[in-house]
Amino acid sequence: MSDLQKLTIGKAINLGLRRAMEENPKVLVMGEDVGKLGGVFRITDGLQKDFGEQRVLDTPLAESGIIGTAVGLAVRGFRPVCEIQFEGFIFPGFDQIVSQVAKLHYRTQGKVKMPIVIRVPFGGGIGAVEHHSESPESLFSHVPGLKVVSCSNAVDAYWMIQQAIKSDDPILFFEPKKLYHSGAMKAEVDTEGTPDPLFKSRVVREGTTATVVAYGPSVKVALDAATAAADEGKSLEVIDLRTLSPLDLDPVFESVRKTGRLIALSEAPSETSLTSEIAARVQQECFYSLEAPVLRVTGFDTPYPPAKLEEHYLPDLDRVLHTVDRSLAW
Repeated sequence: MSDLQKLTIGKAINLGLRRAMEENPKVLVMGEDVGKLGGVFRITDGLQKDFGEQRVLDTPLAESGIIGTAVGLAVRGFRPVCEIQFEGFIFPGFDQIVSQVAKLHYRTQGKVKMPIVIRVPFGGGIGAVEHHSESPESLFSHVPGLKVVSCSNAVDAYWMIQQAIKSDDPILFFEPKKLYHSGAMKAEVDTEGTPDPLFKSRVVREGTTATVVAYGPSVKVALDAATAAADEGKSLEVIDLRTLSPLDLDPVFESVRKTGRLIALSEAPSETSLTSEIAARVQQECFYSLEAPVLRVTGFDTPYPPAKLEEHYLPDLDRVLHTVDRSLAW
């Protein structure tokens, strides 16, 4: 039986958290201002009111303490969901994430599980100050023992947060903050439907001229570029990665063998990044199918700029279309 609701990405995550908490009393939500305020983006709005202060915890401003406490809770059988208020604030908790969260399951030969979800609003486009618009996902995707995913739409937001919470592995859940409350991103979500597997990428628009692979906030840019390219007679196939570690590149390989061209799109800087890994893997697997080198459209290899310059920093529709033209001219 279907139950369709038209939701923004932010509301979909809220409902996904709510359903996970209803189904399992061991699920806890914790972070800075997540309780009474409902989070700075209001993603946890109403949860403390409905589930109480012992299940929705307002923590001190101390990311290392948030993650360290979550480790102890996980050892005791709870499933903590930690919110990092902005991605640039995650680094005080970096040691706990890479040295404890990522390794305890392996170090104990599976005796101690780490069912921790770390929610990370990430990316630019909100006109924020320093440390509020970064894209550190490649750092965590490189760490064995961690799994990393990113939603780009309301349907995935609703289901993926629940799937992450049910996982016995620690998962970093990167959320495209500039799309949280976008009316343009509202979608019909069947809250009683069957979700796609968590660690699978997906073709979200079919095409034959070139492949564009993206994740998180960049998926919307890729889809907008595909719409614009269609007016010029070019058919772009768009793939939403969804899972960043482990990478599911089989749909990308299949697409590139069809189109012969690949553009990898991300807001993160290009140097030693996920787009670098995608380019290397596609070259290994699809070398004889490629009609042009794999090209990338990314942020620049600089610290994130002041807000008044971010529109020049972030990959946009024009940069994607220009790169498609470069690929076709090869």
